[in-house]
Amino acid sequence: MVPEHKVLKYKGQVVFEKITTPYIPRVPKLFQNNEACFMFINKGEFSVRTPDQFISLKKGKGLLAKCFDYFFETNQAQRASSDHIEILAVLLYPSMVEELFQFDLSLSELTVNFNVKQIKIDSLLNNYKESINLLLDNPELADEAIIKTKLIEFILLIGKTQNAPSLLDFLSAMFRTNSTEFKTTVNNNLYSSLSIDEFAKLCGMSVSSFKRKFNETFQESPKKYFGKMKLQKASKMLATGNLRISEIAYDCGYESISTFNRSFKTHFGQSPSEYRLSQTA
Repeated sequence: MVPEHKVLKYKGQVVFEKITTPYIPRVPKLFQNNEACFMFINKGEFSVRTPDQFISLKKGKGLLAKCFDYFFETNQAQRASSDHIEILAVLLYPSMVEELFQFDLSLSELTVNFNVKQIKIDSLLNNYKESINLLLDNPELADEAIIKTKLIEFILLIGKTQNAPSLLDFLSAMFRTNSTEFKTTVNNNLYSSLSIDEFAKLCGMSVSSFKRKFNETFQESPKKYFGKMKLQKASKMLATGNLRISEIAYDCGYESISTFNRSFKTHFGQSPSEYRLSQTA
């Protein structure tokens, strides 16, 4: 299918967008102006990988996210569920929120214990989503006054789904990102198929800074450490479980069974199937 991207702007900034795209194994979320966002999943399934969370989402769910680096990704089962993904996003910018509500966001110091959060779409949010779908499909109906009204409506609706003391507190917290320690980010994503470049992006670093920090923290290069830890996990799974070798390879972060077989035999001197037999004999 041909990807589609529809947007509505308020004072020159994109505030509503609908993205329809075929499945992509992994793609980074790109931010520009410290915006928070909310995504309605209209079609398909995918997951979100952050420094400290991995959330699977499907049609009918929503995602509330602060502005920070994370990835959208899909596995084979998710790609089998539909031939494409459709997301409707609402983007919120600090200066715009302050203008719409006459707030000074610096007056609140509230923090919340998440950077991304899955949200249940109730009837009010679902009706709201359909009204934005209508405007995106018929942009001639959406003048600036209507867009402003719909932005205010959304903020009031989503604010009621949270347990913040006030709307000001909720909005202020959405523009304050929680940091994740470097070692925690690495360990939380150790058995993913992230490349070194992708790991660096997830940590908010350049590749050279990531490698330097990694060596300081783990006393090994990323390539050597990741390879060792994945093979250790794979060997334990082969010795103690009945999963298929292809499933073990995937669970340990290998993108293909051939790469897993080759790496395993180089390290252990046996193929995965030979190793399994030797452990159960």
